[in-house]
Amino acid sequence: MGLFDKFKKASAPAPEAVSVTPEPLVVYSPVAGRCVPVSEVPDPVFNGGLLGKGVGVWPEGEVVYSPASGTITAVTPTKHAIGVTSADGMEVLVHVGMDTVDMNGKGFAYLVASGDEVRAGQPLLTFSRADIKEAGHEDVVVCVVSNTAEYAGVEVVATGEVAAGAAVAKATAK
Repeated sequence: MGLFDKFKKASAPAPEAVSVTPEPLVVYSPVAGRCVPVSEVPDPVFNGGLLGKGVGVWPEGEVVYSPASGTITAVTPTKHAIGVTSADGMEVLVHVGMDTVDMNGKGFAYLVASGDEVRAGQPLLTFSRADIKEAGHEDVVVCVVSNTAEYAGVEVVATGEVAAGAAVAKATAK
């Protein structure tokens, strides 16, 4: 072992993808946990539908998986949110926790970058539920179709306990 090897951090292995067979206009759960319609999320911006229609999932784990196959089109400096645009134009926003922008990235790490091509079920970011709770925030993971107006509707297709990668919402073309 060389001198500099003592200073290198051991990196954790990358999380494994979850198995998803993508279908057009379907949104897949970004985390395993208890799924509710976005109208039940404890934040007026989300539950009022201002950022789109979809779901909130009270997570069991700490890895966010891609809710659709497509391109990473939005990342934040605070690493608490990420956007994916599918090949068919559906824009899906995943937002981890309520008011977690205040954490300035503490407890969050991206596994992908803007412009990357991703598959539904691929790990996108990791987060620390303990850090979120320590900061006094809710850890619900919100997943919405942010360009809802371009569709005839967005329907929640699953509630209750869901696995990461389970279908949770479906958009209907106009």
